Amino acid sequence: MMDRRHVLIGLTASAALAPSMALALNENQARDLITAVIDDINTVIASGKSEGAMIRDFERIFARYSDTSYISAYAMGVDGRRASTAQKRAFSDAFQAYVAQKYGRRFREFIGGRLEVKGVRRVKRWYEVDTTAFLQGQAPFNVTFHVSDRTGQNLFFNMFIEGVNLLLTERTEIGALLDQNRGDIDAMIADLRRLS
Repeated sequence: MMDRRHVLIGLTASAALAPSMALALNENQARDLITAVIDDINTVIASGKSEGAMIRDFERIFARYSDTSYISAYAMGVDGRRASTAQKRAFSDAFQAYVAQKYGRRFREFIGGRLEVKGVRRVKRWYEVDTTAFLQGQAPFNVTFHVSDRTGQNLFFNMFIEGVNLLLTERTEIGALLDQNRGDIDAMIADLRRLS
């Protein structure tokens, strides 16, 4: 059962190592990106929209601010090596909708909460943006975003909540879904679509 902290996973995506990052990205730009993510999330939460509309808005936030191609490739893992270009594209689309549906339903539980940026630092070839999450009825907890400009845009590719790499959970779930389908990528994508 997901708790309130998992509402944040929809924004996330993770990776053990970031691809190379151009030197153009700086500390202020990394901070500005995550501030924009937080502002957009808070706007959706406070909008009073229906759950379905909020989920659609969440998917747009995910698509706008995250490195979706890198995230979906990481979630598919080594099985991505045998996937065709069409399968990778279909998986990326299905995965994005799946994440939005799965975690977007938790948006209402975040009403009244907030995220605050606490600090930014360069790590290897990317930036870590440390934030603190304040949710009603819970002690504050840490959320760390990893930001790069690998694609030529400033995007987040990773998020940790209290040190837990959240996309690893999704990678495990995608692997389990593949196992259930005996390694059939098309069948796994079809199941993922049904779940979203």
